[in-house]
Amino acid sequence: MREAVRNVVVRSVLALAWMASAAAAQEAAAPPVAAPVSGQGGIVDLDAMVVRGVQPGPGLWKVTQGEHTLWILGTIAPLPGNMTWQADEVEQAIAQSQQILASPSVKLDADVGFFGKLALVPSAMKAMKNPDGATLQEVLPADLYARWVPLKAYYLGRDGGIEKKRPMMAAGELYQAAIKKNGLSRKPVVWPVVEAAAKRHGLKPTPTTLEFKVTDPKQALREFTAGGMNDTACFRSLLNAVQNDLPTMVERANAWAVGDIERLRNMPREDPMAACSAAISQTQFARNRGMDRLEERLREHWVGIVRKSLRTNTGTFAVLPLSVLLAPNGYLDALRAEGYEITAPE
Repeated sequence: MREAVRNVVVRSVLALAWMASAAAAQEAAAPPVAAPVSGQGGIVDLDAMVVRGVQPGPGLWKVTQGEHTLWILGTIAPLPGNMTWQADEVEQAIAQSQQILASPSVKLDADVGFFGKLALVPSAMKAMKNPDGATLQEVLPADLYARWVPLKAYYLGRDGGIEKKRPMMAAGELYQAAIKKNGLSRKPVVWPVVEAAAKRHGLKPTPTTLEFKVTDPKQALREFTAGGMNDTACFRSLLNAVQNDLPTMVERANAWAVGDIERLRNMPREDPMAACSAAISQTQFARNRGMDRLEERLREHWVGIVRKSLRTNTGTFAVLPLSVLLAPNGYLDALRAEGYEITAPE
């Protein structure tokens, strides 16, 4: 699975574990700092400048069928924390549209009511931790834990409680702290601008959510807690991203901010969440709920919505993660296979 889909998978599963009791915190912007990056010589300094101020962002892909047009904005995360997006082209496209398609997402719906969620909180909290109270040092390979210790100290400080969390959860917190400390942010930049433009033109965005009904939330939490999930690979992948990939993240964020599509095309698009979503999708928890083919099902679901929109509207505007948009066998390839004509931004 690719970046946006994988992030959706991880957020969705963790949302089940928390029983939808919390959302990702808004991350305040921070100036770039020297960060530990592991190389053969040990720890070196990251020296990357994050763009600031008003930036144009990338151009739009244009998908056409006769007189019907779909404009697509490709997005990435994280983005520069102190950037203001000047979305003139997006405003013009939305003004010509009759429908706005939100970015693809996944929803786990457990219809248990407020008090049911409260009753599940102890199980949800347990799902976030290692079985039998084990620590990270006890469940991780020694070499991997040795890499974790200095990074945890640098980015998270003296957080003793994190040592009992599942490797996936602990590494996720480290990853979020690292991007924040290096001037990047996952706070919403694109969608609030799109939503405001849609409102100005009297449009209500259409969700493209693929919903999974969880009829047995207690059993789902038991399965998630019991495991059959090896999240060591996820831990290693996120650790590698923090140690080695922060300069690339900054470069990618800067390229999006200034609208350098060619640079974005040529940059590596490895997703640190790939191993995390793979670990989840291979569990009985996921297979029992039809989540083992999530990328394919989400793409098919989105293309079906686009197909209907292009038949109905003369203009449609959509937001898609750039990774799934440009990937081999990604969303653009799926649209080409449907016979649509595609024009890339300059």
